[in-house]
Amino acid sequence: MKSKICEMVGCEFPLVAFSHCRDVIAEVSKAGGLGVLGVVGHTPESLEIELNWIDEQVKGKPYGVDLIVPTSMADREGSLTPEDLEARIPEQHKRHVENILAENGIDTAGLWDRKISSDFGDGMRESGASAQLEVAMNHPIKAVVNALGAPPPFMVEAAREKGIVVGALTGSREHAMKNVEAGVDFLVVSGTEAGGHCGEISTMVVVPEVLETLKENHMDVPVLAAGGIVTGKQMAACMMMGAAGVWTGSVWLTTTEAETLPSIKEKMLTASSRETIRSRSRTGKYTRQLRSPWTDAWVADDAPDILPMPFQLLVSGPALARIDKLAESGHTGAKKLATYWVGQGVGMMNESLSTRRVVQNFMEDFAEAWESMKGVMQE
Repeated sequence: MKSKICEMVGCEFPLVAFSHCRDVIAEVSKAGGLGVLGVVGHTPESLEIELNWIDEQVKGKPYGVDLIVPTSMADREGSLTPEDLEARIPEQHKRHVENILAENGIDTAGLWDRKISSDFGDGMRESGASAQLEVAMNHPIKAVVNALGAPPPFMVEAAREKGIVVGALTGSREHAMKNVEAGVDFLVVSGTEAGGHCGEISTMVVVPEVLETLKENHMDVPVLAAGGIVTGKQMAACMMMGAAGVWTGSVWLTTTEAETLPSIKEKMLTASSRETIRSRSRTGKYTRQLRSPWTDAWVADDAPDILPMPFQLLVSGPALARIDKLAESGHTGAKKLATYWVGQGVGMMNESLSTRRVVQNFMEDFAEAWESMKGVMQE
């Protein structure tokens, strides 16, 4: 297809797939799209293993990586020791979490018996992200994307040296301008329908807003539309608005290759579009995820104030890990509490298909929508 994104990265179809699952990344890239691997949870060593595997699978097809270096985050410099971090977690928050679990029949013994790593949160700081990026740059990646805010200078400079394009996610025209000023080659403009970290403006509004702002400022930066996009018809609609393609994430969570836990996948396949919510309860920043008694408990009148990133992760992490483990074993209360990032498009994700089949459906659906639009124009 004729698209600036296809020209930039060398893919055949401007469908970009974000996933933490290497199998999904490889299958999307092999099918003609662009897989982008989320690497925030990786050490340099584990990332090397993942990227070597992808290289072997895609055989020269393009793919990229996605890092998270937030513009704003508590302890952004990593100056706090593990003991300092532990001291920042109020007892009130621990008791609140214990009550949520106990009310759903989950034993809370040993919940806080943990040792916080000395490098906790490093993947979201320049130090850790630089190490990840150094590994990625030794592989034939075509794009690097920053997921929270404008990409820092080290990311842009490293990519420029290798001829790799840089992208960034944005949820408003103001943030889009900051990203362009930071030197991005393309923007991922994400509406509130999106899973994971997202803003408040709908995809149908924020995409044309950003495109108009770019035009007014004579900035020729292609846009990938994102947020609730799970079909080729939606993709066609976004490209009719002027987007150069789409960025997708949630739709891959229910594929047969996805790393998504079976208990979560089951909930997603039966969820409606109304069963997601923007909540700070997981990371400290707003993310869209499946609504459950866990998310409800954090907006209750007696709930403590949610902590900023990364401290909220220290509150939610142990609890959600225990919930996930018990949900997999069939624990009724845990299955109710279980939640995971997903967008409002989940209401149309009703069948677990192979990744390649999802890509093919996008292509077929897009072609059908295009033919339908040509028919309208002819009339």
